[in-house]
Amino acid sequence: MAADRQVALVTGASSGIGKATVHALAEAGFDAIGTSRKASGSPARGGVTLLGLDVTSDDSVNSVVQQVIEEFGRIDVLVNNAGIGTNGAAEEVSVAQAQSVFDVNVFGLMRMTKAVLPYMRGRGYGRIVNISSVGGFVPNPFMAVYVASKHAVEGYSESLDHEVREYGVRVLRVQPGPVNTPFDMNMLHADTPLSLYARRRAVFDEVVEEQMRSGDDPTVIAKAVVAAATDPKPKLSYPAGSMAARVSVLRRIVPTRAFDKSVRKLNRMTD
Repeated sequence: MAADRQVALVTGASSGIGKATVHALAEAGFDAIGTSRKASGSPARGGVTLLGLDVTSDDSVNSVVQQVIEEFGRIDVLVNNAGIGTNGAAEEVSVAQAQSVFDVNVFGLMRMTKAVLPYMRGRGYGRIVNISSVGGFVPNPFMAVYVASKHAVEGYSESLDHEVREYGVRVLRVQPGPVNTPFDMNMLHADTPLSLYARRRAVFDEVVEEQMRSGDDPTVIAKAVVAAATDPKPKLSYPAGSMAARVSVLRRIVPTRAFDKSVRKLNRMTD
């Protein structure tokens, strides 16, 4: 590794957005480290190092961050990408299951952030790029717990950015829309399903599958992450992909009642 090369650490990098992102950062000139629960200290390939990491474990997070600091001497960019989705009406998801989602999507992100911040502040520079979602600023029926976690990511990120900006650290959000990955296949299914939601849930499954299969390629999102990591004057948020950009604008300019109707129409719900 070159002493002057910036170092990027990406969570959830075994597939999809995370995998595309860690390779895009390597191509952009970073020493790129990808992490996932499936990795086991794999050697560097194509400029990418793979490390095992469980974002729900304080010990795992602190150990990996310390390992990166010892081996690379710095962490310039953290990309918090690790996350899981949920499929089911809010009433069908137990509190315990919701807590498990938040432990990855929100508290895992917080663990990683708190672990790298002292090093970034110490050097007077750092970028923390949190992978949010259009679900962080719009509703999505039958994904209430996931959407709630992304709303939390939005609020945490924007608030933290104000706290650390004077120390040379920025906290930015990339907000993808539907992406053509197996994300929908890996969602947690509600652990207390109710028959009265079964028909609507089946329609939701069809809608999500169609959106995902026609969604943006993960490389589109990776490009937005690289921009957030390298822009001299970064934007607070980066809607990533064609749908995300449109929805971001519509959310701001369309009257609330009309936007509400559009959400129901998109999800094939009756008025």
